[in-house]
Amino acid sequence: MWLRRALFGWLIPSAFVLPLWLLVGWGVFNAGGWAFLWVIFLAIPGVFLWQLLLTLLVRARGTVRAHRAVSWPDAGGFVLWHAMVISLGFFVQSWWAPMLALTILVGIGVFWLALWQLWREARPSGLVMRTTEGVAYIPASAEGRESAAGSAGAPEVIVLSEKRAPTD
Repeated sequence: MWLRRALFGWLIPSAFVLPLWLLVGWGVFNAGGWAFLWVIFLAIPGVFLWQLLLTLLVRARGTVRAHRAVSWPDAGGFVLWHAMVISLGFFVQSWWAPMLALTILVGIGVFWLALWQLWREARPSGLVMRTTEGVAYIPASAEGRESAAGSAGAPEVIVLSEKRAPTD
């Protein structure tokens, strides 16, 4: 649980630290002029905006907010994606281009994973209902409602008719 909570706290700072690491890595590892243009115009804004989007998708889930921890699939996806972004900052020519392609694919995969989890958690479930206060309960089954309703399994129907007040 401590790892998932640490990753929850790391999501917003990583939107600033990871792009900064790409800029620092460019300077430390002497990547060249074209790499500088790539870092300034594509990598920094791309990683910053993508990380903020992923953070919003993950934090939009009620379970993440309630536990203040990401799920295990989120943890695996973010650790992998962040490690790949960090590896890009070393600017090693022999494997940089394939690593860039893999990093983009993993980032898209983490996006779809977060979107899928948000969709799965947001859709109504027949087993457990949650109130606005966060209390979960199991609704009565169809058989339980029928037996409580009345005789021979037929639900009781109450008809209310409105009486109009006489107008003068």
